[in-house]
Order: sequence, then structure tokens, then C-alpha cells
Amino acid sequence: MKPWHWWRTVFYLIPAVSIYTIVLGTVSVLSTLFDRHGNFGHKCARAWSWLILKTTGVHVEVDGLERLDRSRSYVFASNHQSIYDIPILFASLPFQLRILAKESLGRIPFMGWHLQRTGHVLVDRSNPGAGVVRKMKRLVDEGHSLIVFPEGTRSTDGSVGRFKGGSFIIALQSGLPVVPISVIGSRHVMFRGELMVRPGRVRLIVHEPIETRTVPREAVREFASSVREVVAGSAA
Repeated sequence: MKPWHWWRTVFYLIPAVSIYTIVLGTVSVLSTLFDRHGNFGHKCARAWSWLILKTTGVHVEVDGLERLDRSRSYVFASNHQSIYDIPILFASLPFQLRILAKESLGRIPFMGWHLQRTGHVLVDRSNPGAGVVRKMKRLVDEGHSLIVFPEGTRSTDGSVGRFKGGSFIIALQSGLPVVPISVIGSRHVMFRGELMVRPGRVRLIVHEPIETRTVPREAVREFASSVREVVAGSAA
């Protein structure tokens, strides 16, 4: 017999999240007719995130927000334990956030349309090209911040994998500070490969911003490793 949380996921959480996604995704896309910067769409994304966490029973404790200047733009570099990491970050960080994600996400109905229309950076990983740099410059000009998951995929056991340098080239080229983020406990909400969601407590640690203006591009791998050490030091 299936455990209680499986039934709860299939017959309650999935229908509820689908409704949130369709309704708020539609509102978000329509809002781009009068708000091309996607700021109202970001409010929809935060509402979507809050509803998902509230419905699931996920409580997030945030440490370190006082380290940030609300008037600046940042590149937030986080470890990746669960698909719940995105709503956790959107609900917890009081910034105009955009994500760096693979291009295929843009083809998902409602959510993908929202990503395409509200300024998120969707990248063809086989051929990223100069378009990413142009999109990043636009984000900076509009006062937005970027979320990246430098591991490139979700962890299966909670350990923090190698941070790839590509995500940080954008930060170095734009001169934005990088903020290491440690997400702790989100994998227990929904394990990778499982169709079952559990209530839980997640801790989010916002570390000191790291300036990038003096970091040469050829040192990007070493820089990525140093950011990973900060994240892994708390996420372990």
C-alpha cells in the first residue's frame, strides 16, 4: 500500500500546484502586455512560491539577509537539492529575481511562457553564445538579480557537487557580486526521482557577497571552487 504522503501528493498537492501554475502563469504572461520588465510577473512568481510552500507545509528559516544591500543587483549561487529550491528562493529573497535555466524549460505551458515573457535567462547549453551576455546586461540595467545553480543538476544524496565555471563568467563579465547560498533540508521535502512530497523545515543561509570586479576571467574555475567551498561548508 502506498504511504499517506504519496496519496496526498497525487490527489491534493499536484492538482493544487497545477491550479496555482495555470492561474498565476496566465496572469503573469498577460501582465507583460503593460510591464515589459517583468516586475509584476515576479510578484506572481513570489505568490506562486508562497502558495506552494504553504500548501506543502514547508517552513523556511532564512539567515543572513542583513548582509545584503537591497539597492544592489547580485548573482545568487545556490546548491541544488530539490525542485522545491526555486520556490524556496523566490519566496525568501526580497529581490527582483530572474533565473538562469536551460532553454527547454521555456517550452513548458504556463510556467515556460512566464519564464520567456518576464525576462528570465534561458540558455541553449550546447550553444550559449553572446546572447546571454546581452540578456545579463539588460537585467543589470533594470536592477534585477540572477539565481544560478552551478552544479547544473540536483543532488541525489545532499552532497554539493562541483560548481561549473560557466555560471560565473556572467557574473565576472557584468561585475556583479556573487552571493553564495546554502539550502539545507530541501531534498527531504521531495527526493529526486520520487513522486512524493513531505512537509518539512528548510534552512536558507545567505553568505557574504563576493566582489568579482578584480577576478580575471581565466581564474573563473578557481573562483567557482571558492564559492562552492562556502556553500558546501554550511550545506553539509
